[in-house]
Amino acid sequence: MTSTPRAQAGSRAPASPATEPTTEPTREPTREPRTGWTVAARPVDDPVSAMLLREYLVDVADRYYQLHEERDSTPEEIEQALTEMPSDDLAPPRGVFLLAHHDGELAGCAGVRLMDERTPGLTRAAELKRVYVRPAKRGLGGGAALLTAVETAAGELGAERIALDTRLDLVEARALYARHGYRDVPPFTTGPYAEVWMVKELG
Repeated sequence: MTSTPRAQAGSRAPASPATEPTTEPTREPTREPRTGWTVAARPVDDPVSAMLLREYLVDVADRYYQLHEERDSTPEEIEQALTEMPSDDLAPPRGVFLLAHHDGELAGCAGVRLMDERTPGLTRAAELKRVYVRPAKRGLGGGAALLTAVETAAGELGAERIALDTRLDLVEARALYARHGYRDVPPFTTGPYAEVWMVKELG
């Protein structure tokens, strides 16, 4: 979804959700009316959060390697990506990590973090990261539910706009962002997986 290739350590993503710990989320769930979706904050280092992040990284990495090398990513490549592109900053006080459930089933995730005020052209901005909906739950409104929750979380962090970078081949993600008011802007990050840059004004 966003620009990172997927990174799952050592093994493929599990086909079904693991049993979740009984700890309470740090934020009250936000329910999208009549859709069955709930989205709530969860510690990014929680085992369930880590599992979804691995699934996300595997998903986008496989697409990248299939496009460029006609193969899936390897466990070693996933492990390297987890190390090189950690998600530990998706945590208070400058970030939030969100898990989505659909009809009670673990279904996706997204994160947001405040950006450096020195980023050219972007003040009071938050960055959208790690947007992922499990394949079996796609097409049911999960992307919209996650973006709604992310925008609320970004506003609570003090952001006035949300920015993201992504890859050209992630066409579904780009279409989702465009439908929800994100517009193309000049580059504000660098890296091998950043090919499209988008911003949405909040409020």
